[in-house]
Amino acid sequence: MNILDRYVMRAILGSVLMVAGVLLILGALFVFIDQQEDIGSGNYTTMGAVWFTLLSLPQQAFELLPITALIGSLLGLGSLARGSEITVIRATGVSIAHLAGMALLAGLVLVGVAVLLGEFLGPSLQETAKEQKAFSRMNNVSFGGHGGAWVRDGDLFLHVSGQSGEFEFGGVQIFELSPQHELLALGTAARGTAGAKGNWLLSNYAESRFNGDSVTKSNPHQRTLQSHVTAGFLGLASQSPGQLTNRALFRLIRYYRANSLSDREYVFAFWSRIARTVAVAFTVLLAIPFVLGSLRTAGAGTRMLMGLVLGVGFFLLQRLIESGTVVFNLDPVLLAWMPTALLALVVFVLLARVR
Repeated sequence: MNILDRYVMRAILGSVLMVAGVLLILGALFVFIDQQEDIGSGNYTTMGAVWFTLLSLPQQAFELLPITALIGSLLGLGSLARGSEITVIRATGVSIAHLAGMALLAGLVLVGVAVLLGEFLGPSLQETAKEQKAFSRMNNVSFGGHGGAWVRDGDLFLHVSGQSGEFEFGGVQIFELSPQHELLALGTAARGTAGAKGNWLLSNYAESRFNGDSVTKSNPHQRTLQSHVTAGFLGLASQSPGQLTNRALFRLIRYYRANSLSDREYVFAFWSRIARTVAVAFTVLLAIPFVLGSLRTAGAGTRMLMGLVLGVGFFLLQRLIESGTVVFNLDPVLLAWMPTALLALVVFVLLARVR
């Protein structure tokens, strides 16, 4: 890598960092304003809202990175174009392919940042923020997604409505089936606590057991249940797929397939996160045909507006395809990659037309 490559990369990454700072400040302001309704509930204070906002920033940075990379690249390369520095670079014999390679290196750096934020910092800090807020407001809360979580363990099907602690879950339902898939018993417990060696303590447990045409009911009591399902796994399953890392999603996909359960939602979330991360590199490349073409002499405001339009369009396309995956019986892997594939196609076509 020569001095010129580092200079162009520094211009792109510097602008991306500036745009990220602006967007995160605005995002933090909106998050903090949204917390005002909850301040004063239980022990949740203004400082708690500030802490919640700060812990949410890495996840926001990950979700906004494609738009941030596009706007920052347009501004960084655009400033070089307005100062005729791109013209001088081209005059020294640097080809469009070489210039795209410089931008791609900057994009790969941003991909690495996306992996760091999306796999290590963002989800863990976001979960910590939610837990601290929830425990400040009330003693028993649900951290799960809509509908809770369903988990199969042999002939038992477990459903929890939410997680109230690291080893505690609320609203537990247990469906016991026979080897012929007939319902033998239905039990409900107000709370389930994970113990050692797969033992679960079910509090206020009531059961209805079916035997032919008769139903036997038991009064609420405590029951110890032996299960291979751990508290850590059940905690993952009770969260929305969009909140999980790819490592957690991969474990869930393997479990659901091993138990012949539908894993479409998790497969889509797994590949969608990978596709969004790869898309960061293409958003940087997308800036090149614009700054060498119609936006060569445009101001920073015009470039920022163009970046926002393209970035929001990419975001809406992702959400539209995500809805289609859930509603219709479509291939989740193909649909997860479709927005990034379309973006890559547009980038290559525009680069090929640049002179």
